[in-house]
Amino acid sequence: MDSLSLRAQWTLLLFASILLGALFHYFHVPAALLLGPMIVGVVMGLSGATLRINKRFFLLAQAVLGCMIAQSLSPSILTPLLQDWPIVLAVLVLTLAASGLSGFLLVRFSHLPGPTGAWGSSPGGASAMVAMAGDFGADVRLVAFMQYLRVLFVATAAAIVARIGLGDTAHSVELLWFPPLNQGFWVTLGVMFAGAWLGTRLRIPSGALLLPALVGAALHSTGVALLQVPEWLLALAYALIGWSVGLRFTRPVFLLALRTLPQMIISIIGLMLLCGGLAWMLTRVLHIDLMTAYLATSPGGLDTVAIIAAGSRVDIAFVMALQTLRLFTILLTGPALARFISRYAHTRASAN
Repeated sequence: MDSLSLRAQWTLLLFASILLGALFHYFHVPAALLLGPMIVGVVMGLSGATLRINKRFFLLAQAVLGCMIAQSLSPSILTPLLQDWPIVLAVLVLTLAASGLSGFLLVRFSHLPGPTGAWGSSPGGASAMVAMAGDFGADVRLVAFMQYLRVLFVATAAAIVARIGLGDTAHSVELLWFPPLNQGFWVTLGVMFAGAWLGTRLRIPSGALLLPALVGAALHSTGVALLQVPEWLLALAYALIGWSVGLRFTRPVFLLALRTLPQMIISIIGLMLLCGGLAWMLTRVLHIDLMTAYLATSPGGLDTVAIIAAGSRVDIAFVMALQTLRLFTILLTGPALARFISRYAHTRASAN
């Protein structure tokens, strides 16, 4: 693959992604336009492709998702969270406990350094975890591999669950790919560019997604300005995020991680099962469907969960509210958790 020119690699990436995304879309797979490019990116990355997505395009893609999420957000979403705050708090604490247990066991039964295992298993925003990991002594390459491997597993599993649970209704609405553009589209572009720039400048974790979502929601819900996010723009954002995740699975990093790959996969599946159990518990105490609960507790990246939620006819406002709360909770507790795992997991391993 690395013998091909960049132009040939881009051509292959583009056409293969379109074909696989269209095939998934035809069979009503949720997040088809994310999964298709992501899988093609993984295959090409492991085959030695030298393509990389510029970070600015990745941030703009997240900002597009933020504007899409903004259309579903309103102040009313705070009501169920505040009314059921003990349950929400319990879910957050149990998620942290599941994450900590997963990271502890991974470090305990593998050769990974403590900080690397802790940050790699943290179920927050993948890009935020990778960005912070290097400051705490972790191997950023392995953390990135673990984070995006989990995103790949979670995105695929969530799409399959959504497909089984919702059947053909997941994509039963005929999409209008190229609607007439109105003033809301230009407002959307302004929110998107300004939010991505400011979120990065202020170093807010996942700020390129969260700031456009919050600002856009304020404008959209109050009627000051209605946002317009056409399907073609969303499809482009999905593809950029899928390629950004997929192409990170390079051959050198894969070979570096090969020794601990079985433990990584077991850790990811275990964390997914634990969060799935939390989702089932959530449906027993709150009036929400299983798919909404599953996505709200799913340990995937904020952007990929948002894409799957948008295509799955779930309560996207509840999903994003709980995912955002968890992201900030993990960002606050992550350093302390990493230190704990690094100190005690290897200590016990040595003692045994």
